[in-house]
Amino acid sequence: MENERAAIAERSAWLGVMSRAHKGELEALANSIVSEVKFERLKAPHVGLVMVRGRAGGTGTVFNLGEMTVARASIRLADGGVGHGYAQGRSRRQAETAAVLDALLQRDDRRKEILATVIEPLKAKADARRVERSRKAASTKVEFFTVARGEDPA
Repeated sequence: MENERAAIAERSAWLGVMSRAHKGELEALANSIVSEVKFERLKAPHVGLVMVRGRAGGTGTVFNLGEMTVARASIRLADGGVGHGYAQGRSRRQAETAAVLDALLQRDDRRKEILATVIEPLKAKADARRVERSRKAASTKVEFFTVARGEDPA
């Protein structure tokens, strides 16, 4: 049971990293791996919308923020492994690439290689972007201060 939860969490993590990759990043890292793989399309890559939800103050009431375009695909490898892929935006190719990698990552013999050559570099790029955004946001921060005024005791 605990191993199953860990496996689900790990898969969720790699799917999230691939889905958030900027256009072209995933394909650049994974092209040599995916180009040699034979698969059939269970669900051809297509584009749709998902509702993005937010929370007031991060912990408050949930509200619908708006819709976001997402591409998704599902594939089956020749050995029977099934993979699903998602990509922010309209990149059908990225969604299909993610689906192939998802299927391969579920195989013990390929996981370590793909994590090292694709997922970890994508995660490092995403972390660097997050730090850069935080740095830019911090540079625009305005600090207000108040001078206490009181009655002159004289």
